[in-house]
Amino acid sequence: MDIFYRYVLKPIMFRFDADTVHEVFIAIGETAGRFTVSRKFFEFIYGYRGSDISKTVDGIRYRIPILLSAGFDAEGRLSRILPSLAFGGEEIGSITAHPCDGNPRPRLTRLIRNKSFVVYKGLRNCGVDALIERLTHMPRVHGFVLGISIARTNSEAASVDAEAGIRDYVESFQKLTTAGIGDYYTLNISCSNSHTGETFTDPLLLTRLLSRIQEIKQNKPVYLKMPINVSWEQFSALLAIADRHGVQGLVIGNVNKKYSDLMYPEDAPKEFRGGLSGAPCFVRSNELIRKTRERYGKRFTIIGSGGIFTPGDAMEKFSAGADLVQLITGMVYIGPGLMKEICKRYAKEVSS
Repeated sequence: MDIFYRYVLKPIMFRFDADTVHEVFIAIGETAGRFTVSRKFFEFIYGYRGSDISKTVDGIRYRIPILLSAGFDAEGRLSRILPSLAFGGEEIGSITAHPCDGNPRPRLTRLIRNKSFVVYKGLRNCGVDALIERLTHMPRVHGFVLGISIARTNSEAASVDAEAGIRDYVESFQKLTTAGIGDYYTLNISCSNSHTGETFTDPLLLTRLLSRIQEIKQNKPVYLKMPINVSWEQFSALLAIADRHGVQGLVIGNVNKKYSDLMYPEDAPKEFRGGLSGAPCFVRSNELIRKTRERYGKRFTIIGSGGIFTPGDAMEKFSAGADLVQLITGMVYIGPGLMKEICKRYAKEVSS
């Protein structure tokens, strides 16, 4: 099936624009997840059936320590089919307090030679109320972890008002916790392709945001999705604030905004049109994972994200200090068998 994907299905898919292919696969995955026979079919082909590789992180048991990153399933439509593809969980979103149409197409642009996408979605999503409605009525798959990534509504009119942004985060967070939706929450402070930008990577504003989030009583882990293009000094300042405000963990990290980091920068748009996923994130994210673990020891849970295309890439993230890993781009370029291969390699590593 991996050969079929790489040499038959992927060449056909890549003849169409990436936005359309993504929408088609969301629809197929949502439909397949509704039926036992289709879930069993995909599990037979792509499911992991080896030795126990589960781990418990912040009180949550992950049957498999591999998650789908936020951005692919922004509206929570795939949680019933993803366990059949050897995922232990997914991060839904980013979700915002109000629906967002997102940026104009193309929102996804393939940079094939660079093993990357230019991601220009602009936080396109249905809004927190619609997400809660959907997940409330969607049957949960036992043992499959649901994280919810929360961002600020992408509004040009409100982009200069930090207090409005804080209220936006707080509204989504409050509604999700009241509804009991999600096993953990990630505050996405590093979206690079919205009107609001990375407002809360400013240490003073992050302090204000986390102080307000702390006022909401709830008992689930709260993480931050971190930028990877800031200096280590600024990154360290954000870590110190997260530490003081009881943040349990970090997703390291978000997309890369430096087109010069591409192996073939001439393939990128001439003007900035969103962050780079995949391979351009690998080295920088690993460096930040390693430095964070060295500085803070086990203080933070770390979810490593960015540039996983092989089982070896995933192992590098674990070796650098990640507790869990997330991916999207590698799955698209390599195929849905990638997660199963990572599981097999991980099982071998932990047993040796």
